[in-house]
Amino acid sequence: MAATSIASRSAFLFTTRLSLPNPNFTLSSFRIQGSASRFLRQELNIHQRFFGVLASMGTFLLNRSVGRSASVSMYMSYSTTIPTRSLRRRISKRKQLSTKPVLDESKFQETISNLPPRFTPEELADAITLEEDPLLCFHLFNWASQQPRFKHENSSYHVAIRKLGAAKMYKEMDDIVNQVLAVRHIGNENLYNSIIFYFTKAGKLIRAVNIFRHMTTSKNLECRPTIRTYHILFKALLGRGNNSYTSHMYMETIRSLFRQMVDNGIEPDVFALNCMVKGFVLSLHVNDALRIFHQMSVVYNCQPNSFTYDYLIHGLCAQGRTINARELLDEMKGKGFVPNGKSYNSLANALALSGEIDDAEKCVWEMIENGRVVDFITHKTLVYESCRKGKYDEATRLLEMLREKKLVDRDSYEKLVNVLHKDL
Repeated sequence: MAATSIASRSAFLFTTRLSLPNPNFTLSSFRIQGSASRFLRQELNIHQRFFGVLASMGTFLLNRSVGRSASVSMYMSYSTTIPTRSLRRRISKRKQLSTKPVLDESKFQETISNLPPRFTPEELADAITLEEDPLLCFHLFNWASQQPRFKHENSSYHVAIRKLGAAKMYKEMDDIVNQVLAVRHIGNENLYNSIIFYFTKAGKLIRAVNIFRHMTTSKNLECRPTIRTYHILFKALLGRGNNSYTSHMYMETIRSLFRQMVDNGIEPDVFALNCMVKGFVLSLHVNDALRIFHQMSVVYNCQPNSFTYDYLIHGLCAQGRTINARELLDEMKGKGFVPNGKSYNSLANALALSGEIDDAEKCVWEMIENGRVVDFITHKTLVYESCRKGKYDEATRLLEMLREKKLVDRDSYEKLVNVLHKDL
């Protein structure tokens, strides 16, 4: 009985064909072809919203399946929707990954023949340095690993990792890094710093942090982190924050690294302290940034530079604290530093928004005298706030001076005029 049931079920052959139909698809579009010895019943539950989707239509339920053969033809439309930008980017990336570079065998053999019979790791490092093809360098490194009486040292590991990292061949670089980690006596601070640097360039922060942990726990004192190691990690973490929330998340990691650096007896320099100031500003913790600023000369015996003042002025202006920002600006200029364009533009915008139109205009002209570029947002804010305060004559005079001195292009000038006329 069971064999008969299996045989009767396998007697039906369903063939699904997809083509371009008309959109008014109904159940009558199905055509059942073939002969059946008994009555064939099929239950098809097809919803209209699935029409137009490029897929194979579902499972056909047979209540009674007795017969010889049957075939079902279904006609559906293919999607003609234009691929999104992200989809096109993924397709392009897959094509790039699928088109792997090919090794030039003749050049490879020529490079091998130029090596001495018993070459040293330094001679191999020189050959890899002179070679422009990173793929050939990778194969040359692997070929040398298989040679008898040869062992890689820090020099050959280092130059191969730098060559592959600069060429963005991170998978091949990772293979060599694993070889470095497998040999206990191999490695030094410069080698590991390069590994961390290229991992951060590849966006592999977790891998970079793991290398850093390996350095801190290594029994080889030459592998221990230095101030340069922390510089690389600070810069990479600061570059990951796209907004104040993500900057706050990464700032917690930066703060932990900074505390660990100080606990290990490494004195922070101005770059490390500026990273702390910038991180606090980006995460909207300006008071913490000011605390680091006041501790620089007292606690860490390090004088702030122009970048320190620029970060702080920008952060204070973002919070509307124009009084503190101007105090720092005066202190900065008293030390002979010239604020950058971002600091000037932030201060001019903050002054205009707080109603100090005259001071904002003075800040703009001071920018121009110091060779800094005034962006369009600053011009627009100054014109708009002047009109909002009823100072239409001052706004008109400012526009004319900008046009006469050719400080704005024609398109920007017309946009500013539209802002002025909109408020008149």
